[in-house]
This record gives sequence, C-alpha cells and structure tokens, in this order.
Amino acid sequence: MSDQKLNELLQPLVEDLGYEFVGLEYNNNPKHSVLRVYIDCETGIGIEDCERVSRETAALLDVKDPIRGHYNLEISSPGLDRPLFNTQHFREFTGRNARVNLYAPMDGRRKYSGQILGADDGVLRMEQDGEEVVLEIGNIAKARLVPDYQEILAGQKTKQR
Repeated sequence: MSDQKLNELLQPLVEDLGYEFVGLEYNNNPKHSVLRVYIDCETGIGIEDCERVSRETAALLDVKDPIRGHYNLEISSPGLDRPLFNTQHFREFTGRNARVNLYAPMDGRRKYSGQILGADDGVLRMEQDGEEVVLEIGNIAKARLVPDYQEILAGQKTKQR
C-alpha cells in the first residue's frame, strides 16, 4: 500500500484521538518492514500517548489489513529533528535549518542542507551554500529539521535561573 493510502487511513484516527498526525514513514523491507507514525500535541508527547495511539492504530490495521506480510509498528513523537512531509510543514518551519534528500538529483545533487526560505505552489525554497535553490516538493524523499543545540541548551540554562 502506498504512503498516501496509509496517510488517508491513519490520519483521521490519530486526529480523532486528539493528536496532530505529523506523517508516516513506511520502510517495506522483506526481512524487517517498519511503519513509523509520527504524532504531536501542544503539551508534548509521552509514552502513554504513544501507547494509546499504538493500540488504536494496530486495531485498525488488523481490521483493514492494508500491509501484506510482517511489519513492526512504531508510534513516535517527531523529536528535535522533526520530519517534514508537506508544504504546510515547510511553511511552518520557515527560517529553520533542514536537511533534504531528493529522489532524483537536481543539478547532479541529491542532498541539500540549509535554511528554509519558504514553500508554495509545490516547491520548497531554501538557502544552500549562500544561494537560493528551488526544489520540487514531490521530488523530496526525506526532509528533517536540523536542531540548533546551542539554542536549546541556552534555553535550558535560562529556565534553570
């Protein structure tokens, strides 16, 4: 089953449970397939949240049986290196740094890393080596935020005072 069809099946369930459906990754490997579903919430995600969504997701997948063969189901928070799946995600994190891998190379290159400048009309604009590049969102295989650990640590030091 395609990622799109899995999204269509699982997004309503996750949202009905009161969580943000960030997206999913399905790694179809004959020996070790993994379906990883990312969820979020304004108050953060704890183990209890993952357990709740896992139980409901597993039940739905057992009934609908969209995936042939054995696979592992993982429910996860997006983490500091949050995956970015769509135009809305790129817009939301404009100004932040991201790593992007493409399906097909553009100008002989598949990997880009830099600041997100914006996203619209099916394209992502980002800064790469001081220049703006335009990438087709449909050609993005994987994209993740790059955490700014110095900023995170500085924020923790401020909270401790």
